[in-house]
This record gives sequence, C-alpha cells and structure tokens, in this order.
Amino acid sequence: MTPADFTALLPYLILAGSAVAVLLSITVVRSHRLTAGLTLAGLALALAALLVAASVAPRAVTTLVEVDGFTIFFDGLLLAAAFATAGLSYGYLERRRIRREEFYLLLLTATLGGCVLPASVHFASLFLSLELLTVSLYGMIAYLRTEPDGVEAGIKYLILAAVSSAFLLFGAALIYADRGTLMLGRILLMGSAPGGVQHPVLMAAGLGMVLVGIGFKLAVVPFHMWVPDIYQGAPAPVAAFLATVSKGAVFAVLIRFFSLYAVASVPGVYTALAVIAAVSMFAGNWLALLQTNVKRLLAYSSIAHFGYLLVALLAAGANSVTAAAVYLAAYFVTILAAFGVIAAVSGSGGEVQELEEYRGLFWRRPGAAFVLTAALISLIGIPLTAGFIGKAYILLAGVGSAVWLLALVLVVSSAIGLYYYLRVILKMTQQLEAGPGLPAVAVSRLASIVLAVLALGILWLGVYPAPFLEIIQRTASSVLPF
Repeated sequence: MTPADFTALLPYLILAGSAVAVLLSITVVRSHRLTAGLTLAGLALALAALLVAASVAPRAVTTLVEVDGFTIFFDGLLLAAAFATAGLSYGYLERRRIRREEFYLLLLTATLGGCVLPASVHFASLFLSLELLTVSLYGMIAYLRTEPDGVEAGIKYLILAAVSSAFLLFGAALIYADRGTLMLGRILLMGSAPGGVQHPVLMAAGLGMVLVGIGFKLAVVPFHMWVPDIYQGAPAPVAAFLATVSKGAVFAVLIRFFSLYAVASVPGVYTALAVIAAVSMFAGNWLALLQTNVKRLLAYSSIAHFGYLLVALLAAGANSVTAAAVYLAAYFVTILAAFGVIAAVSGSGGEVQELEEYRGLFWRRPGAAFVLTAALISLIGIPLTAGFIGKAYILLAGVGSAVWLLALVLVVSSAIGLYYYLRVILKMTQQLEAGPGLPAVAVSRLASIVLAVLALGILWLGVYPAPFLEIIQRTASSVLPF
C-alpha cells in the first residue's frame, strides 16, 4: 500500500472512522443531536474527500478495488443520498420514543458497504461490501421494533436477502470453476483466449445465478415479491435509503459487470435481461394501479423504473453508461423527495401511508404538497423535471442502439404510470372532508431544508441539466473500454 492508495481510499476510511466515532460517542453519552451531527459531518467529509481521491484516479488498489471516474461519480450519488436520508431521519426519529442513536451507526456502515460496491472489480470485494450493506439494512428496516409491520418487513428482507446472496455466491463459484479467476475484468478475456472456455455450461449457469442474485437486490420481475411489504413496513427514511443507496449501488455493479465488461454479449444473457426489462416495466406499472397505499404504490413503481434502467444497460456504447447515470441521478433526487414528504408529515402515532389521508394536503401543508407533486411529476417524466431528462436519455440510448421493442414498451408503460401518479396529485387537491386526515406535526428545520434542496434539484436537473450532463459524459468516457 502506497500513500496514493490511501488517498484513493480516503472516502471509505472517513466513513469507517465516522462509524467508529458514532459508536464511541454512544458509549459516552446518548445524544440524538450529537449522533446525527457526527453522522452528517462524516458523510459531508467523505463527499468532499471524493475530490481528493479523484486526484489519483484511476487507480487500482490491490486486485479488489478500482477507484476511477465511474467509482467517484456513483459514490458521490450514494453519499449525497445517504446525507439526505440522515437529514430526513432526524425529525422522524425525534418524534418516536425509542433509542435513536444506533440508527445512525447502521446508516454509516450501510453507506460504507454501498460505496465500495461501485469500486469492486473482484467478486470477493463485491460480496463483502454487499453483505455489509445488506446486514446493516436488516436492522434499519426493523428499527421500530414496537411496530409489527417493521419487524415483519425485517424478517422478510433477512430471508430473501440471504437467498439472493446464496445465488450470487454460488454463481461466482461456478464462474471461478470455469475461468479460474474472480476478477470481473478478466472473466471474458480469459474466455476469449484459445481454449479459454473449458466448461461453457458452468459459465452460463454461473452468470445466470449471478443475474438472479442481482435481480433480487434490484427487485425486478420475477424477483420483486419482497419489495412492497418491505417498503410498507420500513420507516420512510429507510425506504428512501433502500430505494436509492441500496439499489443504486447494486445497479452500479451491474453496469460495471454486464456493460463495461461486455458480459451482456454472452449468448442468452442479453435476451434474459431484455425479457426482465420488458416484464418489469409492464408489471410494475400495472401492479401500482391497484394500490391505495402510497408506499406500496412507490414500491411497485420502482420495479418499473429499474426496468427502464435495464433498457439503458442493454444499449451499447458510451450512451448506455450516460443514460443510466442520468436516470439514476434523477431517480435518486425524486424518490428521496417523495419518501421525505411521507417522513415529514408522519406523526408519532404512525406513518401517513393511505391515499385517503393525503386528501386536501395542498390546503393544509402547501410546502409538502408542492414537493410531493414535483416528485410525482418527475416520476411520470413530464418536461422541466429531472425525470423527463432521465427518460429522454434512456430513449435516445435505446433508439441509438436500435432496441426498438424495449423503447416502445418504455413509452407505453410510462403512459400507464401516468394514471396512478396523477391520482395522488388529484387527491391532494381535493377539499378536506371528514376522515383520518394528517396528524399535527411540526416538520423539523433540517427536514425542511433537505426537502427544499431536493425540490430544487428536481427542477434544476429538468431546466438546466447541462453542467451535470457534462460531468456524467466525462465519467462515461473515462471508464468505457472502447
């Protein structure tokens, strides 16, 4: 290890040190404000350290981790999302009579695992970082132990995440049996050499099992059965973290493994991904039509959105990485805003989840209603929002690569999604009648700032995305091997 290696790893070292600092502070004094402050400071320092790490990029730190433009961009997205989650969590946890401090420790360790995933170029580092993320999420999902839905969601996630990890690990073992390496970049290179493919059945089975494991983590069809129950039972800030940091980190691995290393060119893999993408887009939107619970509606719609992202993945060339990065950034800021509103308006008696409870929100909480409306419009993909830019880039990538059928499915399924998003907006504009209504909750100043920044981000990325797109295009050109 050289000084340059430690410089490249500086964001991860800061995250790990922040987790230790939070742990030690809890042993000395229990202070929600202190713990949240240490967490926010650690995340901000790690985000700033990415600029320092960029000075030595691209750099391979041993054979396990590579810090390059791709890594730095996605780590920046993940750290920003974790920072927003921590900000939204403060007011949410403050209203509940529980021990709050350990939540931030889990948040930091989960973020550390998520940030190492985009840098992983070896199955060992991939699996270890994925398990650090997943095990932390077990506790975060079931953190409100007094609520039955939360405990149930934690148990379900524990079981299904363990199953998906088993598929991923066994798939890696089969690939190793065929290629004799666990380095992602060398798997296909060894196969292309004379006599490289000794057991093609093992390679196909291994890639299939890896695809199943990643499919479970992304909750695409047919591996989606866990997502609505987990989103509904988890605390709203945790659901936001799960939808952004957890899924985004895994999708970054998918981009590196299946696109940058051209694994999608393996016979059968492209077809499998295309079928999963098409079915996910249709099934996610159709199932969301039936929901009257806002969190379950967002859960099912997330299935469709990751189907859209698979379209970007299947497009070839630099446009593939660019479209996926743009859409992920737009999805991050949008879904954080949506779940942030749910967290902000929920009281100590439970979360506001049912659609009917949002009736008249425009007249009672105009600020929260505006942020939620902006998020829903962005999820639809209406112009002047981040979601429109994201879908436009995916369509351009799909059309540019002649993926006509998937592009058509994307357009048609997006039209289906228009109905259930607008239904929520319509409910918020209706006059308040006798009903459950919203609890009288004072939104914390920190949550208000986070929601305001997210709303501005949705509009900024939709109105003036040029500086951000330039960063993404430089990132894509710096990591593609062609």
